[in-house]
Amino acid sequence: MLTNYVIVSPCRNEADFMLNTLDSVVAQSIKPALWVIVDDGSTDETPNILAEYAEKYDFIQIVTRVNRGHRSVGPGVIEAFYEGLDTVDIQQFDFICKLDLDLIMPERYFETLMKRMHDNPRLGNCSGKPYYIDKDSGKFVSEGCGDENAIGASKFYRRECFEEIGGFVRQVMWDGIDGHRCRQLGWVAQSWDEPDLQFTHLRPMGSSQKNIITGRIRHGFGQYFMGTGVVYMLASGIFRLSRPPYVVGGLAMMWGYIKSALTRVPRFEDAELSAFIREYQWACLLKGKSRATAELNARQEPIWRSKHAS
Repeated sequence: MLTNYVIVSPCRNEADFMLNTLDSVVAQSIKPALWVIVDDGSTDETPNILAEYAEKYDFIQIVTRVNRGHRSVGPGVIEAFYEGLDTVDIQQFDFICKLDLDLIMPERYFETLMKRMHDNPRLGNCSGKPYYIDKDSGKFVSEGCGDENAIGASKFYRRECFEEIGGFVRQVMWDGIDGHRCRQLGWVAQSWDEPDLQFTHLRPMGSSQKNIITGRIRHGFGQYFMGTGVVYMLASGIFRLSRPPYVVGGLAMMWGYIKSALTRVPRFEDAELSAFIREYQWACLLKGKSRATAELNARQEPIWRSKHAS
C-alpha cells in the first residue's frame, strides 16, 4: 500500500487551536513524509509554536508569508496553500493533503484514507467528517456535511487526481468546485462518518474570518460563483434554516446568493463545468443526493477508464 503523503497547512493566528492539530498529526499511525506549514503573517504565538515543533520534528517545514493585516478565507487560504505547495516536488509523493490547524485528527486517520484509496483506484479525493463540541451540552455534534466530497478543512488527494483536475480554484467555493471537477473527469470524491475518520473541528465551519453569519453569506456568494441554480440554492437555504445558527444561517446564505446576483458579480468561467454542476444538482433534487451521486459516478466511469485503466 502506498503511504507517501505530504500535508500543506495554511494558518494565521492559530495559537489557540494549533497544538491540538500538531500533536494529533505527529501521533498518526502513519506520519507524513513532509508537512509544510505556511504561516500567513501571524501576529500571535503561532510563529514560536511552529519553530518549536519544526526543531523537534524533521518532517515539519515552515514557510512564512508577509502579514497582509487580516485573515482572508477562500482565495487567501488557497494562495497560502500554493505558496507552501510550490516549495515541494509533488512528484515525490503519492498523496497531497490540505489540512487546517484547528482540528484534532484520530490516530489512524491518514492510514485509513490511504487504505480506502488503495482499495478503490478511482477514489481521488476523500476525507472523514468534522464534529464540534457543543458549548451548552458538551456533546460531540456532526457538522452535517454530505458524503459526495471531501471536507475543505481536510482535503486528501491522490496526487494524480489533484494534477488532473488542475488543483484548487483560487476563490471561495474552491472546496466544492474540486469535487465536481473530480466527477466530471470520472474520479470519485467521497467522505465517511466512521470512528477512525471522525475529527474534531475546534471552530465552527465558516466562522474563521469574522463570525458564522459572515461565513454563511460568503457561502451564498460561493454558490452563485460556482454556478448553482436558483432552485437548488433555495432548497439548500431552506435546509440550513434547521441547522445552527438556526434560521439566520439559512437566510444569510440566501442573501449572499441574491446579493451576488443583483450586483452581477463575476461567475466561474468554466461554463461546461457549471452546466455539469447544475445538471447534477437537479438530479439531487429529484432523486436524492446519494442516488444521484451513485448514478453519476457509474455514468462517468468510462471516462476514467479510458485514461487510467491498465
